[in-house]
Amino acid sequence: MDLQYIGLKGINGPLIFIDHVRDIGFEEVVEIKLNNGEIRHGRVVEISGDLAAVLVFEGTRGLSLNNSTVKFLGHPMEIGLSEEVLGRMFNGLGKPIDGLGPIYVDKYYDINGLPLNPVSRKYPRNYIKTGISSIDGLTTLIRGQKLPIFSGAGLPHNELAVQIVKQAQIADKKGESFGVVFAAMGVKNDVADYFKRSFEEAGVLEKVVMFLNLSNDPIIERLITPRCALSTAEYLAYNHNMHILVVLTDMTSYCEALREFSSSKGEIPGRKGYPGYLYSELASLYERAGIVENATGSVTQIPILTMPNDDITHPIPDLTGYITEGQIVLDRELHQKGVYPPIGVLPSLSRLMKDGIGQGYTREDHQGLMNQLYASYARVMDARSLASVIGEDELGPVDKKYIQFGNLFEEHYLSQGITRSRSIEETLDLGWKLLSVLPKSELDRVDEKLLDKHFDPDKAIKEFMIDNRILIRELNKEAK
Repeated sequence: MDLQYIGLKGINGPLIFIDHVRDIGFEEVVEIKLNNGEIRHGRVVEISGDLAAVLVFEGTRGLSLNNSTVKFLGHPMEIGLSEEVLGRMFNGLGKPIDGLGPIYVDKYYDINGLPLNPVSRKYPRNYIKTGISSIDGLTTLIRGQKLPIFSGAGLPHNELAVQIVKQAQIADKKGESFGVVFAAMGVKNDVADYFKRSFEEAGVLEKVVMFLNLSNDPIIERLITPRCALSTAEYLAYNHNMHILVVLTDMTSYCEALREFSSSKGEIPGRKGYPGYLYSELASLYERAGIVENATGSVTQIPILTMPNDDITHPIPDLTGYITEGQIVLDRELHQKGVYPPIGVLPSLSRLMKDGIGQGYTREDHQGLMNQLYASYARVMDARSLASVIGEDELGPVDKKYIQFGNLFEEHYLSQGITRSRSIEETLDLGWKLLSVLPKSELDRVDEKLLDKHFDPDKAIKEFMIDNRILIRELNKEAK
């Protein structure tokens, strides 16, 4: 017999309170029926004795203490899934919004995911090609990794997200299938249209599952969106042996919704007003990436977040950095120079790339080349700082070389445009051509055998002839 509760104890923001309840569970799904026949949904977010707090997804507007009937459904929130979700578009609660009708459900999946024994995790190895040199060459994305993008207001993180979705593919296909789950939270209508139009025009929509939570949708839906997306990714990865890349944007919108929800519950705020359990909430999402034993598929995550005031010590990027395996940081100064994508090399890193690059994965010279590019670009920053004090004309010849190398590196390696996709071989070869601009004696992070094989000033002269004629003359003098 279904037990229903008539009337509410209280209403506070998106929460309703029902007393004298029994035999209910945390996060159990709830059905609320109004006098006019309208049905809304929610889930239990707090239980105190016989009093339950229920979060209403559609909001509490129009509800009163007397006109509502509440029914507890006896299970947590689930999303119906099948392979038909590929190429489809859903709202934040997993309901189709593309006008193509409901999907045929193969399995209902708990949006909170399945318990995963850490011992069953496999160490990530193979990389995912994004076609972007500053990612593939310097902060390589490894299959099963969680690698966030730290951005700021006005920086092109949306364009970068679209480019990654359009160009991403697994390196060694071997008949394995690849897909993308894309979840946007709190985005404006024009941004949502940009995402849809970009994927359609690029012809990649059939391999993408989209979840869109708009800025005018209830904020509570925003808390469900990433969980629906990750449940979809886990289903495709572990039931259909697919390699799934999950792109979540913008995690800052998710955290702000969590802060508003926490405030409505009357909880004591933590840093910057965010709840004290922000770390565990983010971890419950990020830790759903990985590779498990006895499963061919994998789940890889790229969460994107905007740092308020470009502050990397803000609680959201700060806690995200603790949980994830590195970060890609967008640089405002590079963006103002017209560099796209404006990825800041020095603060970016991928902690798992050392075991997913090199012989058998990318190329044997990848690790040494990456180390040398990092070291050389760090020297560029020092030379520029010195030039800002004493003037570039007063620099020594070696520092002038580094200034020239830095300009070419930003113009040719970091900046590649939104439509350009480079293979890993193109990225590595371009790195060597740029290093060949510098004196050979300065390249002390690379094995001598690799240096003898790849260092070639003549290639640098030929590659950059159109763009830097002064540099060409100097290199010609050195060659003689």
